[in-house]
Amino acid sequence: MVVEYVRTVVIGAGQQGCGVAAALQDVGQDSVVVEQGEIGQAWMHERWDSLRVGSGNRSVRFPGWEYPGDDLDGCMSGPELARHLRDYVAARELRVREHTTVREVECPQGNDVRFRTRLSTGDVLESRNLVAAIGGYAKPRTPALASDVDPSVTQLHSWRYRNPESLPDGGVLVVGAGISGQQIADELADAGRAVFLSVGRHRAWPSDYRGRRITEWMRILSLYEDFVSTPADTGNGEPILPGLPVTATQDKREDLNLGTLAAKGVVLVGSARAARHGVLLLEDNVVAVAEMAARSYRQALDKIDTGIRQRGFVVPEQHLAPGVDMTRVSAFGTELDLARHGITTIVWCTGFGPDYRILPGHVLDDRGAPIQERGIFGAIPGLYYAGLPDGDSQAPVAIGANVENGRVIASHVYADHVLRSTPSESLVAP
Repeated sequence: MVVEYVRTVVIGAGQQGCGVAAALQDVGQDSVVVEQGEIGQAWMHERWDSLRVGSGNRSVRFPGWEYPGDDLDGCMSGPELARHLRDYVAARELRVREHTTVREVECPQGNDVRFRTRLSTGDVLESRNLVAAIGGYAKPRTPALASDVDPSVTQLHSWRYRNPESLPDGGVLVVGAGISGQQIADELADAGRAVFLSVGRHRAWPSDYRGRRITEWMRILSLYEDFVSTPADTGNGEPILPGLPVTATQDKREDLNLGTLAAKGVVLVGSARAARHGVLLLEDNVVAVAEMAARSYRQALDKIDTGIRQRGFVVPEQHLAPGVDMTRVSAFGTELDLARHGITTIVWCTGFGPDYRILPGHVLDDRGAPIQERGIFGAIPGLYYAGLPDGDSQAPVAIGANVENGRVIASHVYADHVLRSTPSESLVAP
C-alpha cells in the first residue's frame, strides 16, 4: 500500500472535475483527479451514439480554453466533447488517474489530513481538501413498474441504448420526454421504427429565433438562469416544469418537441403509472403536457423579444414565430397494450440519481444526498462539490459551469493555504 499526500483530491474526470483541477493549477495548488473509467467516460461510453450537446458548441469551454472550431452554433456529439476534454487535460498536464475506483473516503479531520481516500489499487490518498465531482447523474433510475412488464419485452435504460440497430425488431416505447427521451425517439423515427413516446413534464425551446441560435440569445441577454431555474410558485396551481429544456436535433437546426415528433409519426401516449403484464396503465395527460411545454416555449420567445426591445437591437422580425404544433397532438387514452401495438422494446429515459455512498454518512442527508450550500460547499471544512444543482437551478450542472465552479473552489482552497502558510499575503490569487 502506498500512501500519498496531495493538497486536493478530485473524484471524477468529467468536465466538472477536470475544470476544478485546471482552476487549482491556475492558482498554484496541486491536485490529483481520480476516475473509475476514462477521462470523459460518460460522454464517450455511457450515452447513445448520436447524442447532441443541447447547449451547443459555445458552451463547451474549460478554464483558459474556448471552443476552437468554426461551428460555433452547432451541437457536438458526446464523443466529440470527450475528445476535447482529453486534449485539454493533456495540454494542461493535469494529473488524472484513470481506471481507479474510489472505495471510500474517511474523514480523520487532522491538521493537514482532513480526508483519506482509499482506492481500488490499495493505495491511499491523504488530502486537506476533497472535491466530489460526481454530479447528480451517477446512478440510472428505472421506475418500479418495470418489474411488472411482460418479461418477453426487452427493457433497457437510456445509458445502455446506443443506436436503433442495437434494438430487437419491432416497435419501441420510449418512456420520458426529456432531452434523452426526445432525442432517442427522434432518431428511432428517422430510422423507420414504430415509436411510442410516453410523455412527462418538460420544457421546450426553439433552436433558432429571429436570425440567431437560442444559445446566442441566452448568452447576450443573460437569460440562462431564467431558462434553467424552476420558479418557486407558478401562481396558478400548475405543476412546475423541471429539468433542462429540450433542443438539438441531428441536423442541428430543426426544433425538437412533441409537435415535431408527432409530425414524424411518433405516437404520443400518457405518463406510465403502472404495468399489468403486457399492458401499461397511463395517465391521460398527453395534451396537458404538450400545452405546458408549448407555454414554456412561448415564454422563451417572449423573454428574447423583451430583451431585444429593451436593448434596442436591430434584428429581423419573425412574423411566423415557431412553436409547438398542437394540431399534431391528441389524447391517447389510459392503456397501452404492448403486444397489440407490436412493441418489443422499452427504453427507459427516466433520468439518473446521485450516488455518494463513498462519502461518510455524516456529510449526507437521510436520502443519501450531499448536505451542501450553493451546490459547492460541503457539510465540513475542505469538502466541495462540482456539478450539483443549487436549489431550484440547474445552472451549476451545465457544461460551461465548470469554469465558475472551478474558480470558486480554487479561490477557497487558495485562501485556506494562504491563511495557514503565509497569512500576510492577499487571499486573492494572483
